Amino acid sequence: MSDRAARLAEVKARIAAAARAAGREPAEVTLVAVSKTHGSERVRELLAAGQRVFAENRVHEAEAKYPALKAEFPDLELHLIGPLQTNKAREAVALFDVIQSVDRDKLAGVLAKEMARIGRRPDCYIQVNTGEEDQKAGIAPADLDAFAANCRTTHGLPIVGLMCIPPVDEEPALHFALLAKMAARLGLKKISMGMSADYETAVRLGATHVRVGTALFGAR
Repeated sequence: MSDRAARLAEVKARIAAAARAAGREPAEVTLVAVSKTHGSERVRELLAAGQRVFAENRVHEAEAKYPALKAEFPDLELHLIGPLQTNKAREAVALFDVIQSVDRDKLAGVLAKEMARIGRRPDCYIQVNTGEEDQKAGIAPADLDAFAANCRTTHGLPIVGLMCIPPVDEEPALHFALLAKMAARLGLKKISMGMSADYETAVRLGATHVRVGTALFGAR
């Protein structure tokens, strides 16, 4: 077993244990392997070990890496988890299967237009700035309900879930619990939260998707 295959097995085992501890089925949680800054060969090692869901932070890095991999592995699912500029919306809609970082009305409108133009509708998550940090992307919790309604009704976006990145200096469980509560209120089934340092906590608090990079690929 390769080092990355062993890392994958360990992370999956920990996800399963955390899910069972919370009275959940491990199959309810999707592991999203975050491959930013890692080359195609490292991604290929995880693909060979059975991993099929990956994520990138930047459109241009994904464009250089994933078209060939998706051609080779047609069941590969690619998520965008980083901030998306409107001038990259066309490329994002064409390449990604899921866009987790919808966070402002202008972007929602541009994504809707590109989806209609291309005829492709990636699932969308709203990114919530649960810590209300000035330097971080995401919609403020107080603005979420109105923004979600606008995304769905005005723009017709396929909004399926919420995503957050808690402040590094705060207890992540508080933010995970808040995101799960907001998702339930909006009737959204998918909750993307938790990274290498706290994904087990996220699973216990209801995450359906955890975004793990370092624990799978090693330090960047």
